[in-house]
Amino acid sequence: MDLSELQLGQLGPGDLVYAAADIYNDGGIPDLAEDALIAAAGTRGVILNIGHLEEDPERELYLVRFEGEGAELGPPAGCWPEELSTVSKRTPAEEN
Repeated sequence: MDLSELQLGQLGPGDLVYAAADIYNDGGIPDLAEDALIAAAGTRGVILNIGHLEEDPERELYLVRFEGEGAELGPPAGCWPEELSTVSKRTPAEEN
C-alpha cells in the first residue's frame, strides 16, 4: 500500500501526518499568541493521541506536534481530520 492510499483512520500515535492547510492557534495553546501560525501547509507532524470532544463523541480529534525551526517539535495542537493529510503537499524544493 502506498502512503497516498492511507486514511487518517488507519493511523495511530507515533505516525507521521502533514498539515493539509495552514493551521493557526485558536487560543487553545496558551503560550502562543492567538492566531499565531502553528504549522504551514505541508509541515510534517507526529500524532501524539487520538480522541474526541465530550460534546461530540462521533468526531475525531488528533493531538499533533508539528516540526518547527531546526526540525524541533512545537507544542501539541488539537487538529480536526480535515486539517491533516497523510501525504505532503510540498514540492521537493520546498522540503530542502
